[in-house]
Amino acid sequence: MQLPSATTLPRKVVVTGSASGIGLAVTASLLEAEAGVVGIDIAGSPDLTSGYEHIRGDLSTFDGIAAVMAELRGRRCDALVHCAGIMRTDANADIAQSMGEALWALHVVAPQRLCELLLPTMPDRVGRVVVLSSRASAGRAGRALYAASKGGSEALVRSMALTVMARGITVNAIAPGPVRTAQTTDPNRADAAVALPPMGRLIVPQEIAATVLFLLSDAAGAITGQTLVQCGGLSLAPPSTATPQRGADHETL
Repeated sequence: MQLPSATTLPRKVVVTGSASGIGLAVTASLLEAEAGVVGIDIAGSPDLTSGYEHIRGDLSTFDGIAAVMAELRGRRCDALVHCAGIMRTDANADIAQSMGEALWALHVVAPQRLCELLLPTMPDRVGRVVVLSSRASAGRAGRALYAASKGGSEALVRSMALTVMARGITVNAIAPGPVRTAQTTDPNRADAAVALPPMGRLIVPQEIAATVLFLLSDAAGAITGQTLVQCGGLSLAPPSTATPQRGADHETL
């Protein structure tokens, strides 16, 4: 029996959160593999090679989701990777006032609406969806609304996987531990320190991107409805006592 090629990837991929962090690493990896990318981000377009198209939009509001969908309507793509995300504690004033609406919109409503729009025209046995969740979906003290929104994204993944299973389209989630990006320099995250995982270092975005590309490949065609925990050993042991300095560029999704 000949194994499928792990390098066979979808040719046109929609990536949310494409301007920074994991989303940027995924976008750069896809472009390097000569796939076309339509990126969606609240920020402006990153400086990337040809093959990239940028849509600026805010997926943390219902009006913003509708505007992005209007931009995408009528386009065909082979895959969706939802990397856009924010971490806010329950003590965050905006989150407390809105009862977590932005978290729910960004982590659950946005991927659901994008799936509803894009899945019908994805090619059978080629189409792929990957959603970035978080290890925090298992529960974190002081982050109940965030954890609930990430748990909701994993339930969405299972439901969508069941919906398109007969077409051979796969839908999966990745739940990272602490990832080295720029998000913790955001003042809104000042109350959420990040400790090193037991492996003694932070995960780098390119490691998550490599997992995303595997799940997009034909070699992962029998994996669907799953959440892959990529946490640097946090599922096995308590975090390291060594704590990164405040202001270092890292995040927990």
